[in-house]
Amino acid sequence: MTYTVHEIFHTLQGEGANSGRSAVFVRFAGCNLWSGREQDRDTATCRFCDTEFRKGARYSLAELIAEILTFEGPKLVVFTGGEPALQLDQPLVDELHRCYGYEVAIETNGTQAIPDVQWTCVSPKAGTQIVVRQADELKLVFPQGPGLTPEHAMSVIEAKHLWLSPMDGPQWAENVKAAIDYVKSDSRWRLNIQAHKFWGIR
Repeated sequence: MTYTVHEIFHTLQGEGANSGRSAVFVRFAGCNLWSGREQDRDTATCRFCDTEFRKGARYSLAELIAEILTFEGPKLVVFTGGEPALQLDQPLVDELHRCYGYEVAIETNGTQAIPDVQWTCVSPKAGTQIVVRQADELKLVFPQGPGLTPEHAMSVIEAKHLWLSPMDGPQWAENVKAAIDYVKSDSRWRLNIQAHKFWGIR
């Protein structure tokens, strides 16, 4: 098994319940909801992604772990993408967790089965079939229209923490207000902020 990785870096988690925590981020290349090419955005299932994930270097399991180990200090590894569930497997998770004591987290769109990790964040997208039905965090980019409301997301995914993340773009200010209004009306949800952008880090 080899893994195609767009980038690996040490930063602070900028979102959700682990916000502010030191972590190694491993961003896998590839996604099943968008090619990553701008010319394909209008026909993609997910049209609002703001992440570059198209190209990457190949690593064996041993090479990837060795690269993660070069960062001293963090005990959390976050696998993200693109869509990390297309590549993340149980041998890699087990090696990091059992042999090196890392807590392994995944940030996924929920459309692919995932290995047994220690922390799961699902960010569902409208028009997809969700197979990951339990998570530590449900992070809903909001609003996505009638196809994926907060109530619908909750009915599909059982999660301990519920976050509304205002959709970026030209309507961002309106989306922030809509998310705030929704959280005020339903206290089960909290407003998610991409704090790393304010901190000036990745």
